[in-house]
Amino acid sequence: EVQLVESGGGLVQPGGSLRLSCAASGLTFSSSAMTLVRQAPGKGLEWVSNINSGGGLTSYADSVKGRFTISKDNAKNTLYLQMISLKPEDTAVYFCATGLYDYWGQGTQVTVSS
Repeated sequence: EVQLVESGGGLVQPGGSLRLSCAASGLTFSSSAMTLVRQAPGKGLEWVSNINSGGGLTSYADSVKGRFTISKDNAKNTLYLQMISLKPEDTAVYFCATGLYDYWGQGTQVTVSS
């Protein structure tokens, strides 16, 4: 059974930082591209970032480019999203998913507020 478990969300002030983790099991993580999406309150899903299976190729939405960094540790079967310079508009539930969106985590809440 494939499981993706996110952690690391929380409440942070504008300008602050957080690191989200997504622990994977039940799949060959080193062969899996991964995706991060988010859903702000009352809005639809927004793609945030992608990373290829090896971790060497990444892409970002314009709204987070330069502030967010996606990475994956294939030895630990874990995906990371380092977020800096957080803004109130980054408030959302963040989900990790496999590259083809066939498996999803449960999401972790990020709230940016003073």
